Amino acid sequence: MGSKLTSRKTDYSKWYNEIVINADLAENSAVRGCMIIKPYGYAIWEKMQAQLDKMFKETGHENAYFPLFVPKSLFEAEEKNAEGFAKECAVVTHYRLKNDENRPGKLKVDPNAKLEEELVVRPTSEALIWNTFKSWIQSYRDLPILINQWSNVVRWEMRTRLFLRTAEFLWQEGHTAHATEKEAMEETRLMNQVYADFVENYMAIPVIQGIKTASERFAGAEETFCIESLMQDGKALQAGTSHFLGQNFAKAFDVKYATTKGELEHVWATSWGVSTRLIGALIMTHSDDNGLVLPPNLAPIQVVIVPIYKGEKQQNEIAEVATQIKMALESKYIRVKFDNRDKFKPGYKFNEYELKGVPMRIAIGPKDLESGTVEIARRDTLKKEVISQDKVVDFIYSQLEKIQSDLFQKALDFKESHITKVENFEEFKNILDNKGGFILAHWDGTQETEEMIKKSTKATIRCIPLDSKEELGKCVFSGNPSKQRVLFAKAY
Repeated sequence: MGSKLTSRKTDYSKWYNEIVINADLAENSAVRGCMIIKPYGYAIWEKMQAQLDKMFKETGHENAYFPLFVPKSLFEAEEKNAEGFAKECAVVTHYRLKNDENRPGKLKVDPNAKLEEELVVRPTSEALIWNTFKSWIQSYRDLPILINQWSNVVRWEMRTRLFLRTAEFLWQEGHTAHATEKEAMEETRLMNQVYADFVENYMAIPVIQGIKTASERFAGAEETFCIESLMQDGKALQAGTSHFLGQNFAKAFDVKYATTKGELEHVWATSWGVSTRLIGALIMTHSDDNGLVLPPNLAPIQVVIVPIYKGEKQQNEIAEVATQIKMALESKYIRVKFDNRDKFKPGYKFNEYELKGVPMRIAIGPKDLESGTVEIARRDTLKKEVISQDKVVDFIYSQLEKIQSDLFQKALDFKESHITKVENFEEFKNILDNKGGFILAHWDGTQETEEMIKKSTKATIRCIPLDSKEELGKCVFSGNPSKQRVLFAKAY
């Protein structure tokens, strides 16, 4: 501890990596492109997971688990989906190793153990799940099916960054089957709203809800809804997606149901997911040059108590007060750690918990014992206050709520001040290079123009906002007629 982080202004990417490593969230593994999520980083993910799981179940979804491996013939059944993921797939071709006769003590792939059919390590589970749904669905009585899966997936990335882009990552994927198009579309919108509620209310990150363009939507989907967030460096990050799959997978796997009239019809489908990339969004939205800043709703430790003492007598006296405060806070369901390690000095501990983003810190020293007070510090503002011990619980409780709302407001103010309307391509490039953030600009609706803008500026259409109004204008790039503005940004 004690080493200063690279500042955000100096090198944002390096700052991000240093926070991930120094806050003890994750590290690179011996497996290329894969990460080890350390206990503190995983504790944040568990908080996310628990809340999302609760929200999924409240909306009628059940958890299940499906295999990691997808037979290639099933994977390629839905052509658009297969084509979209083909370049990112890891493939199992053999089922056995054997001793290498030319290198004693080493192993090699047994050439005689080739699989009859290659297995794709799941990049997503639609193919396998819809092959399963075929045996689950016979009539309208079997619908809807509302399934969620917590799992890992593999997408073979060449350029990786901890949490944001790794070859293997953790996620949840929802898969649902419905009798009607209307019902499936309602489900798609509902889950996008669930994601928006979670990200805003628990992660304290404001989002823009929208629809992806045809070239950006999920492979095999008819429509992709998304939530887009803005990081401190002015780049966007897609925080979640919800896909209306139409009948594409039902037709690919011949999944039909008998209607109330006895007629056979293909079912309608959705899928939706968020991943450990959310931890990357959390870091980049709130953190500062001193380290991680966590919103209280997701912080594994909401309050840390650090004793300051000389000698065993003081240590015991302070420990007694600290334990009482800890128990009182825990009775209010506040997550508290009393750090009574005697191998580290208080200054070291202050730095450690500041770096790890613990929302609030209580320091208790000999003078506090005499005066019946404690010193309380907020991680987000770094402000300190001396509070009477009998008022600690109420003060902490109210401050945690305030930190949560203040972090959201700060991020919202930043997002709102970084949404810029532009009328021509020169303005577009100027804002992109000098200000960053979201750009609201007219687009002629063609993939050609979309691709040209991307090629020229590296900016992509993040979404067509759901609250977008029809507005006649001219495309910022081509000058051709446009019906509405869309949201552009450079993105992670």
